[in-house]
Amino acid sequence: MGFLDKAKAAAEQAAAKAKEGVEDVQAKRELGQAYGDLGRTAFELLESGDITHPQLAPLAEKVRTLKERAEGDGAMAGAAAGSSSDPTEPGPPPAMPT
Repeated sequence: MGFLDKAKAAAEQAAAKAKEGVEDVQAKRELGQAYGDLGRTAFELLESGDITHPQLAPLAEKVRTLKERAEGDGAMAGAAAGSSSDPTEPGPPPAMPT
């Protein structure tokens, strides 16, 4: 087997491994999305009273707390954007030392 044949075989192996890696990442991403969908559906069912379980209660409370915080942060950001005299508004970054 010549040098070019060996290089071609190595390139084909590398391409196959890369393809497997991409497929693994896609499968993990889809799994994460499926878990997210399941969680949203379970939360909606908890909120509507269609399902109950003691293990779900603390998780649902955490979601409620985080949603309230996110909604509150959004309102605060909107108010700050409308006011240009806000002293906490960040200015340009400091110059880099030379």
